[in-house]
Amino acid sequence: MREKIINSRIWNNPYHLHPTPYTLTPKDPFFLFQINVRNSLEKTTPKTTGNSLQEWLETRYCAPSFAGSVLGGIALCFFGAAINTMSGWLYVLSGMIISLLLVAAWLCLRSLRELKVTRSPIEPVTVEQELELELLIDNPTTSQSKQFFQVEDLLPIALTGSSASERMSVAEILPSSQYRLSYFTIPQRRGIYHWEEVFLRSGYPLGLFWCRRSYLVPARAIIYPAILPLNHCPLIDSVGDDDSALLESDRRYQAAQEGITKAIRDYRFGDPTRLIHWRSSARFSEFKVRELEIITSGENIIIALDTSDTWQEAKFEQAVTTAASLYAYASRRQLNVELWTNGTGLVKGFTGVLEALAAVEAEDTQVNLPSLSTSVVWLTQNPGSLHSLSTSSRWIFFTPDEHPVTPMSQLPGIVITAASNLELQQQLQQFQQR
Repeated sequence: MREKIINSRIWNNPYHLHPTPYTLTPKDPFFLFQINVRNSLEKTTPKTTGNSLQEWLETRYCAPSFAGSVLGGIALCFFGAAINTMSGWLYVLSGMIISLLLVAAWLCLRSLRELKVTRSPIEPVTVEQELELELLIDNPTTSQSKQFFQVEDLLPIALTGSSASERMSVAEILPSSQYRLSYFTIPQRRGIYHWEEVFLRSGYPLGLFWCRRSYLVPARAIIYPAILPLNHCPLIDSVGDDDSALLESDRRYQAAQEGITKAIRDYRFGDPTRLIHWRSSARFSEFKVRELEIITSGENIIIALDTSDTWQEAKFEQAVTTAASLYAYASRRQLNVELWTNGTGLVKGFTGVLEALAAVEAEDTQVNLPSLSTSVVWLTQNPGSLHSLSTSSRWIFFTPDEHPVTPMSQLPGIVITAASNLELQQQLQQFQQR
């Protein structure tokens, strides 16, 4: 798993971020000032909480850094010594330091003015896949470049599972240009996440003062649940085996019609040679292949997720993963499959189902499965809810970790005791229990 990638490199050395790198030497007149900027960046990282006065000054005007505070204290000492000794050179020295601080504060205030921050749309991903986030920073000024500032994107803690923010650094944005800043994070939990606050923080040019400005940049990230690659699932494959005689006519029709040529199409690599239609191939001077009539039984499957308050959190996440995996497997087999939850009702369509599963949460009330005329695969942790299933339904029971329970039901089903996704995949591919 690769590390988080940041298009603008980390502040190991801010001069390496310049479009045309150059090497500084101690003889460079700006060497000490630039080193001061870097040290200030390393020592005074932005915090969401701290000194209220410092934060108030930093977010509205500008606040002195540690180096600026020390330099201001030295200026006051020189000024006090000048008053006591009436030495002109001390007045001059204190005046020069105060002038330097005033110029640094004024330049720091100007450093973030007129910047505009927008965000590119975020593509949905599944859990533990790389989520790309991209910020666009515009510098609409025609004569002033913006240099050496930090960008902090306040991500939801539940999204990354660790740090609540991503801090990046920008070396320079030229006038009338746009800077594209992208980075990656690994989401640890499914869900639909919303956040909007982005901070820009600058100590330019000398690192003696800090100013920070907040920008509202709404973001919406959809993290789908994991989908297990099921090669087979006997529980889904067996749905419809116990159908009543009402479907017997459909089966006879299927037996009579299946295998009849439905259409003629061009040959594609991998098509079996037994399907080549030789008369059409001779007529068009190229291989033509028969498409056969394939009729399904018309059986609908509803994957129903129990969202009542009986769930353990880890087991509920396993149930959501199971629902997504079963829906994907049934879709690959071209079955008529839908998802049911108490909050959404029946949902159809792969994208809609994944979004519904990304947003679903366990509820505080008891959920009862409504009467449905089709076969249901019921995912639950409540053994008492199995008695209300129809005879053509199936069930998947997620046994609690602390007090394992074996449900009593005459219908086919699976008892899940898995502790990982690999074990869950193996148990879903086993034969059902009765």
